[in-house]
Amino acid sequence: MSLTWMAWTAPTAIFFAAIFTLLAALTVLELYRPTTLRRGWLPFATTRGDRFFISLLIAAGMHIVALVAFTGPLWWVSAATLAATLALLRWG
Repeated sequence: MSLTWMAWTAPTAIFFAAIFTLLAALTVLELYRPTTLRRGWLPFATTRGDRFFISLLIAAGMHIVALVAFTGPLWWVSAATLAATLALLRWG
């Protein structure tokens, strides 16, 4: 199987490794501490997986807006995305 169709740079590999690691962690967490529906900031009841998926959508949107609006490195957007994700998972 050839993976030459994808530009496997270090940031790309880190991104995919992080996503797969987080999904594995959520799976293990679900086995040991099953999630329940709850309401937080979001106007509807969500589970842990729902909030994680919403945070991925928010992260994608924040990065796309930053790519359009700014030039240069986007590490600060990644840091802001991480903070938003942690807040959404905790209080969302």
